[in-house]
Amino acid sequence: MAETTKRLEVVEVLSFAQDLVGVLRASNDRDAHAQTGDGARMLLSACRSDSDDLEREMREYQENIRCCKEKIDKAKAETISDDELKALQNKMEEKLQEEKELRQELRVLHDELDNLDRQRASIEERKDAVKKKKKDLQKAERMLSMCVSVTNIMPNFEDQDKISGYIVDRSGKKIEKFDFEKTTPLVEICDKLWKKI
Repeated sequence: MAETTKRLEVVEVLSFAQDLVGVLRASNDRDAHAQTGDGARMLLSACRSDSDDLEREMREYQENIRCCKEKIDKAKAETISDDELKALQNKMEEKLQEEKELRQELRVLHDELDNLDRQRASIEERKDAVKKKKKDLQKAERMLSMCVSVTNIMPNFEDQDKISGYIVDRSGKKIEKFDFEKTTPLVEICDKLWKKI
């Protein structure tokens, strides 16, 4: 029963890793996610290989443990010598220790897959943030375009030292350049621009 549960957990972990690779492949931000996707595929492949090896070794060890227990029971029934019994018990303890180590390796694989899940969530958050920034930028561009068409004033955002820009005609052609010091009162700037347009 426990072996079936372990096998199901491994299958679920591998399925989850495949889903994660699928999500990473579907991402729009290919440059940012390509390396993570490659790493995830390599890790998934390594996890599958390790999982298959661990499962096979676990079956072998469980079979060996079962054989050891049978030998111990048979030895007890035949009243074998204490030395032989001790040797069999030692062998069984070794096999149990090996099984414990395999379980630890399996836990490490689970931790790696959990880490992949956290990376996937982080990538999704970054992807959503990029979409929001694009949306905000488009909104700002539309707002700027509307302001330019209404006021016939196109600001120059590249010059951070001054308040500057251009007065444009209806077709967007630059007619006259303006610039003011940042210390100039806003009312004065508005008044001068109003007179120019």
